[in-house]
Amino acid sequence: MRRNILITGASSGLGEEMARQFAAKGHNLALTARREDRLKALQAELTAAHPNATILVHPLDVNDHAAVFETFKKTDAELPLDRIIVNAGIGKGAPLGTGRFDANLITAQTNFTAVLAQAEAALELFRPRNTGHLVFISSVAAVRGMPKSVTTYAATKAAVATLAEGLRLELLGKPIKVSTIFPGYIRSELNEHVAKTPLIVDTVPGVRAMVAAIEAEKAKAFVPSWPWVPMARILEFAPLPLLKRMI
Repeated sequence: MRRNILITGASSGLGEEMARQFAAKGHNLALTARREDRLKALQAELTAAHPNATILVHPLDVNDHAAVFETFKKTDAELPLDRIIVNAGIGKGAPLGTGRFDANLITAQTNFTAVLAQAEAALELFRPRNTGHLVFISSVAAVRGMPKSVTTYAATKAAVATLAEGLRLELLGKPIKVSTIFPGYIRSELNEHVAKTPLIVDTVPGVRAMVAAIEAEKAKAFVPSWPWVPMARILEFAPLPLLKRMI
């Protein structure tokens, strides 16, 4: 079934590749991000590859909360949305107490407060018609607290997962679906500076697993399932001394 999908943070990384893969599946897309030039380049690429698909782009800084509501409503008027993927996020951060509150603050604002705005805006569209699919992109880092530069990032992703679960509980048995996707270590612009490691997955196969879970409307999915389903269980129950050695 052809869907009308809005993806935030679609100008790079996982969002950009999700756009490519959803377009290849025949869906219409509305893509938002701060970098309009990259959005337009992606729009041209996808329109050329999939001429029967509608590909809309709108510049959006998700930290401009008024703009989030305005852009979601405007897009829905152009292309009635039945799936919204809350994907925009950043990976900045520093160990707490090292003088980089600025980096941790913008991470908290972008990865949680802006997510809350997107969820509000999405549900303002979905609730009146009692249908829709709201997708939150969290992270395997949400499973446990993480040290050093990842502490704030992991905390925001845990907050996103809890927000999504609360909504899923509220909407259980109703036509509005809520999914939480927990990507493992997938190559993207957030981690392009990191050397190849045994657990990192290239962007295309990693996003393919994300797209499959979203298409199946799974409530929760750790992706790719190998090694991240068993790894998430290990992370969840490992005592702190073992966890510190692992990470």
